[in-house]
Amino acid sequence: MTIADYREGSFHAQDGLRLAYRDYGDPRSAKTPLLCLTGLTRNAKDFHDFAMRHAGTRRVLCPDYRGRGRSAYDPDPANYQAPVYLNDIQHLLAVAHVQKVVILGTSLGGILAMAMTVAAPTMLAGVILNDIGPEVSESGRQRIADYVGRGVNVPDYPAAVAAWRSTYAAAYPNLTEDGWLKIAKASFTADEQRGGLRLDYDLNIGQALREQAKTPLPDLWPLFRGLRHLPVLALRGTLSDVLTADTFVRMKREHAGLIQVTVPGVGHIPMLDEPEAQTAIDEFLAGL
Repeated sequence: MTIADYREGSFHAQDGLRLAYRDYGDPRSAKTPLLCLTGLTRNAKDFHDFAMRHAGTRRVLCPDYRGRGRSAYDPDPANYQAPVYLNDIQHLLAVAHVQKVVILGTSLGGILAMAMTVAAPTMLAGVILNDIGPEVSESGRQRIADYVGRGVNVPDYPAAVAAWRSTYAAAYPNLTEDGWLKIAKASFTADEQRGGLRLDYDLNIGQALREQAKTPLPDLWPLFRGLRHLPVLALRGTLSDVLTADTFVRMKREHAGLIQVTVPGVGHIPMLDEPEAQTAIDEFLAGL
């Protein structure tokens, strides 16, 4: 990975916080730009290989949400919530001079994509939902709430791989050593205070999440129904504990044109380098 692969951009959100993003591909491309939105604690590094796969034909924007990656940490953890992220996303699109996007939303990113049908409906040209739907399994939600914000500090990347494997082996039973290292490098950053490596996000996100987890999620089905007029591709890992098979079936009933692809042998979330995911996404994007 080199800086020549993408342009690093930044802007100031409405509240003044500096937010970072990666900008791949030619901004002058006639193809609709692709906006990649990560999971809760993830960052733009997750999408590097995916973005490079598509940057030859279209612009690809990969933001770091506030408190992740190269974006500034928010001094008020209460701001780590969906309405604030939506505002930040709309600011990014304005800064990037983008009027229309296809959104690839992984986990939280997929919820934000659905919410864009209310926040900025005319900006959506299509949506790819990666292992997320309008219902989140309570067991999966609690699992995420339990680990987010728990500090992990390791001396080096082999130790990071070991830590990640011990936590996520059930979701990726067939992942190679190179795959685990890729996840570790996207998850950790240098710890300038203590040495070694630390998680690449603000641990206060966990505080905000545990407060939010005390109440049920709002009904997201109305947001999903807002996608009915759009092309939508939904991916589900067969081992997912976040997007259940029952919810996946109902999603098709609610959106007759929904394209559904099951990615075998992975849980939450598919890495998007699986052949089934790559083929489905390539075919979906071909017409957008």
